[in-house]
Amino acid sequence: MELHLKDKVAVVTGASKGIGLAVVEKLAHEGVKVVAGSRSSTPELDALAAAHDITIVPVDLSTTEGAETLIQRAVERHQRLDILVNNVGAAEPRESFLKVDDADWQRIFDLTFFSAVRASRAALPHLIASGDAAIVNISSINARLPFPMVVDYSAAKAALTNLNKSLSEEFAPQGVRVNAIAPGPVRTPFWTAPGGFADATASAAGTTAQEALDVVVPQSMGITSGRVSEAHEVADLALFLVSPLAANITGTETLIDGGQTKTL
Repeated sequence: MELHLKDKVAVVTGASKGIGLAVVEKLAHEGVKVVAGSRSSTPELDALAAAHDITIVPVDLSTTEGAETLIQRAVERHQRLDILVNNVGAAEPRESFLKVDDADWQRIFDLTFFSAVRASRAALPHLIASGDAAIVNISSINARLPFPMVVDYSAAKAALTNLNKSLSEEFAPQGVRVNAIAPGPVRTPFWTAPGGFADATASAAGTTAQEALDVVVPQSMGITSGRVSEAHEVADLALFLVSPLAANITGTETLIDGGQTKTL
């Protein structure tokens, strides 16, 4: 399917791994000029940049300066901006709400919510000037299905989902569509990294991390499809939403959770 994205300019945050890396790869294969923001690069992102028009910008997206620098570098390099994918976020397995102090809350909100606030604020004047632009915010089913193990992350994603709607209301009349994607569990380093959520689940279930992600998580979370999502599946949805094929779609939150969410 032709997505009509060739020569568009996109900024992707949290671009070095997981969903962000998958979005960068898919955009690049469609001929999009990508500016990839991340605290540091990875061999996978470096390999993509060697083969495509990808600019890697090392920035701390938990700060105002990091978000503004990323957008500025994109516009300086390409003289325009058409797409913003707010993907960066962070979470840690929590033993209890009572164990999460103010510094923990601030760090998770800075990276998971305020990064999108700051990147969107810096990008919107340029997106408006594009005349046909799109923002996709990578939220989470935890925005509507909060989970004690990620209490701070769930609250930050709920804020992001709310922001998504507010931005869509204000900026759709100015030519900027704003949509959110709410994934359930996705096979990314968020889950698979040492000490991540697969390890925490495996420890509680008395099994391996691989078995936890392949069997325990789908069963315990009621994932109807019987498996977690893959990063490229989330990226495919993001590309559709930023493409002209979704020209009259704005203000939405699209689930990709294998049927885990049971409510209408």
